[in-house]
Amino acid sequence: MATREPGSTPKPTRAHRRLEEGYSLLEVLIVLSIIALIATFVGPRLMAQLDRSKVTAARVQIQAIASAIETMRLDLGRYPTDQEGLELLATSPSRGLDDGDAWRGPYLDAGVPEDPWGRAYVYAAPAAPEGRPRVASLGGDGKPGGEGLAADIVFGGED
Repeated sequence: MATREPGSTPKPTRAHRRLEEGYSLLEVLIVLSIIALIATFVGPRLMAQLDRSKVTAARVQIQAIASAIETMRLDLGRYPTDQEGLELLATSPSRGLDDGDAWRGPYLDAGVPEDPWGRAYVYAAPAAPEGRPRVASLGGDGKPGGEGLAADIVFGGED
């Protein structure tokens, strides 16, 4: 049996050398496969949650726009016309109009926002004097109508 000299280090064994070398390619591939498998289950759920959050954000924005329209109506005594649209919330009417001095806006802090899909909100003035204006987003598909997460999000209008 060989004896070791005092102060010398033992000769590394094969298992000891393997620990010092790092991970093998096979180990890395197994870890990547597990991560990919988890992503296939979690990814679709995250995307569905993102779509639902866009619908919720559109509802909140439409309610804020409707509230700003009501505040402006109290100042002007009327709703915006179809021609003025939502821009009247951010820009004073022409000075030639009688209600130019009554406008106390802007009624939205950062101007008229786009919907969460990057499109303008649709405004329709009330058809009757006692009616309410309609503010809508055309949803995820950008077309009138739709179902589920692509359905239009509407506030106001004639009931």
